[in-house]
This record gives sequence, structure tokens and C-alpha cells, in this order.
Amino acid sequence: MTASDFDCIIIGGGIAGLQGAIQLGRYKHRVLVADKGYGRSTLCRSYHNVLGWPDGVSGEELRRLGRQQAERLGVQFMQGEVTRLGGEAGSFQVGIQGQSRDLTAGTLLLATGLLDRFPPLPGLIECLGISVYVCPDCDGYETSGRQTVVIGAGDVGASMALALNYWTHTIVYVNHEAAAAPISSKLLERLADRGIAYFDQPIVEVVAKGDGAFHGVRLANGRHIAGERGFIAFGGNEVQSSLAAQLKIERLENKHIVADPRTKMTSVHGVWAAGDVGVHAEQLTIAMGEGAQAAIWIHKELLKRMKA
Repeated sequence: MTASDFDCIIIGGGIAGLQGAIQLGRYKHRVLVADKGYGRSTLCRSYHNVLGWPDGVSGEELRRLGRQQAERLGVQFMQGEVTRLGGEAGSFQVGIQGQSRDLTAGTLLLATGLLDRFPPLPGLIECLGISVYVCPDCDGYETSGRQTVVIGAGDVGASMALALNYWTHTIVYVNHEAAAAPISSKLLERLADRGIAYFDQPIVEVVAKGDGAFHGVRLANGRHIAGERGFIAFGGNEVQSSLAAQLKIERLENKHIVADPRTKMTSVHGVWAAGDVGVHAEQLTIAMGEGAQAAIWIHKELLKRMKA
């Protein structure tokens, strides 16, 4: 068998990919992380529920520290989007945009994650992770006792507003896509029962002041809906698993990759998946754990090949 360029190529330089890279680097394997440089973790300006960071830490900072730690262990990084996957266990081919030839690897780790769907509203991105959030399990706590505006679409946004009612009783739901995504009568009644105000007007801007401070939204009719915290809930998030289809890896109907719960190996031998691209909980800490978990089993596989 022809020697591969790398023992493992990790596709995705977010939290799961970086943790996997660190673990494999500590095993002294030849590892490359191919990273297009944009994802969920590049957008979040502060994670609040991570052990050791009580005041929050940005995704960019975690990525910077993770890359630095991996590079100290000999892990290589390449900026560019992976566009092609082929081959089989022991000899996978990886095509990276801008590279003159495919790289080869004995194993692969898919850590491509997902992207949240939200409209390009002025002021929104500046607030993400600071005062506007995506995941109630991560950041519902941040709304405690605060006027909260849910920016969303149809029943998805209504369900978010109801979930946040656990932490705060002053909630407004603005259905930004009401024309295309009306709310069911049942959920509309539940909103009213909980005292959650509802508006079915599109939003023209997120009112932000200072360093990511959310002050509400401005509607198309000119009305300002005041708020101290915001949540987005539009549904239709993009699971970035199209590369898995090139290798005929099993995916669910929602495009999430199926992986063994113990080893994180996919239906294709020699390919692992970690983080939100898998059957997910959308938690940074779980993505981190899955990256390490996958790397441990990748190491076991590489050890078997060395002994064969």
C-alpha cells in the first residue's frame, strides 16, 4: 500500500475538529486540519456555559487557542474548503480548493458542523453570543428576569418563546417571516395564555448599542420593540454533510451523519464524525468531547494497521 500524506485528515477547524486534532497530535500521528475558516464558532462572540470560562469565551478565541495547542503537537493546518472525497479506508483522497492535487489520508474525521439560518439583519451578528443567542440550553439562563425578544419564523419561533418562559416572563415574539410561516392556532393560544406578546411584522434592523448590547428590534412599520436580550429561531439550519454523501456515508433525513455512539465511526470504515454534523445536541462541550472520543478510536484503528 502506498504511504498516505497523513494518518488522518480532519475536515473542519471548529471545536470538535480542534479537540480531535489535539488528541491525535498527542498520539504523535501525522494530522492535517483542513479548515475553510467560517462556521458556527466563528460567529459566536461568547460562550457562557463552558467549564473554566465563567465570564464567557468567544469562539474565535477558542479556535485560536486550540490551533496554537495543536500546532505545538505537530498538527498541520490548511486554509481552504474541501470539495472532494474519495477512496477507501487506508487511502482516502481529499480535494481542497486551491490545491493542485488531492491529498491522501489513512483515516478521516468529519467535523464540518452546521450553520444556523437567520436573515442578514443589520446589527444582528454584532450581538451574537453577547446579548442575542441561538440555543436555549446554552444561554436561556442569560434571559433570566430580562425583557427578551424572540426573532424567528412561524411555529419554530413560537416554540422558542415558550421554552424561554422557563427563565423570564417578559417575552415578545416577532414572527419575521409571518407571510411565509404563520403560527398554528394552537401555539398562538399558548403564547396568549403565557402572556407572550406577538407581532407578525418583518424586522428591518436589530437595535444594538455599544459592544454587542441588544436594545430590541425595529419593525418595518417603524415600531421599536424594546428588549434586553434576544433569541433567534428560524429553523432550516444547514447541516454541512454533503461531503459524506460523496462517500455514501449513512445520513438521516435531516442530513445529520449517523455514527456509532461509542466510537463515532460512520457507516464507512475509516471515517469518523464528531460535533454538530452528527446526531447532535448542539453543545460546544459535547462537540469537544466527541472530537476527543473520535480521535481515541482513530488512534486504535491506526495502531491495528501498524501491527498488521
